[in-house]
Amino acid sequence: MKKKTPFDDIRTEYELDYSKARKNRFASEQQTVSIILDPDIASVFKASESVNKALRALLEAVPHTKHCAEDPKKDHLHP
Repeated sequence: MKKKTPFDDIRTEYELDYSKARKNRFASEQQTVSIILDPDIASVFKASESVNKALRALLEAVPHTKHCAEDPKKDHLHP
């Protein structure tokens, strides 16, 4: 008789009921936004921190208008 191992009871496939799934309360509430950089721009920035630093510096240099906060999808730099 073969000795039973813990792996003998593992199924090859499981059917999960995702209708009972709940939000992970330990997950971060912070939203992540992904954008695609052109290859020539991406070659300059090696990490997201450097991209964020450059964009923050640009935002400080560009005068803000009330419309920027109202419509984030509109390109305010090129009217």
